[in-house]
Amino acid sequence: MNKLIDSIKKDFNTMTLVLIPVAIAINIVIGQIVVLLKLPVYLDSIGTVLVGAIAGPWAGALTGTLSNIIWGLLIDPNALPWFPVAAAIGFVAGWAAHYGLFRVWWKVIIAGLCIAVASTLTSTPIAVYLYGGITASGSSFITAYLLATGQGLWQAVVGTNLLTEPVDKTATALLAYAIIQGLSMRYLSRFPRAENVQKEETKQVTLWMAVFALLAIIATILAGVLVSPLFIWVGVFVAVVVIAATLLTSRRS
Repeated sequence: MNKLIDSIKKDFNTMTLVLIPVAIAINIVIGQIVVLLKLPVYLDSIGTVLVGAIAGPWAGALTGTLSNIIWGLLIDPNALPWFPVAAAIGFVAGWAAHYGLFRVWWKVIIAGLCIAVASTLTSTPIAVYLYGGITASGSSFITAYLLATGQGLWQAVVGTNLLTEPVDKTATALLAYAIIQGLSMRYLSRFPRAENVQKEETKQVTLWMAVFALLAIIATILAGVLVSPLFIWVGVFVAVVVIAATLLTSRRS
């Protein structure tokens, strides 16, 4: 028990307490823009993942929880029920960083997928039982489409999450990683878990190739929703080819 308490206390130093309000503001501003535009992604956890990576899982969980509670009470009541999902995102991001998944871009993609799994597991019951599968998010268009094709409610919601969550959480993790990369190690060292994001060398071209792969997935998923599901598989294929090329380039450097 004492070990758990010490672990929680370690996450919260002065720098963490200063960063959390900034991270909450980032979450709410970007999240509200996405809601208004009805995009099939969320991008409302960038600040949460950032705090989890450099301050720890408990700080990340608190950031996510407070973000949705404040967002729900002050701006959009629909954001309030999702606070368990936000907490899970911050907690998993912290543990992913603990195992070194925020030190180089391709590991960040793995972290994003881990966060996506946690988000899917926690968000699906909320979407089904509180909203009947149709939420305020743009991803509900996908759910409605799957329901129209004869899918059951649970299958439609899970299918939507499996389609959108990996893209959204990978993008979120990469954006948080980009912010971390822009900070000096001297500044990062003031945070409780700075060692979790100690930078590994990687060629600039590999980072741009990773960004291109992510944009290809997002663009083709949008095309798949609006035009034909075939575009989704085209996007996945392009992303796999680009990522494979990036890995080969990294090994040769």
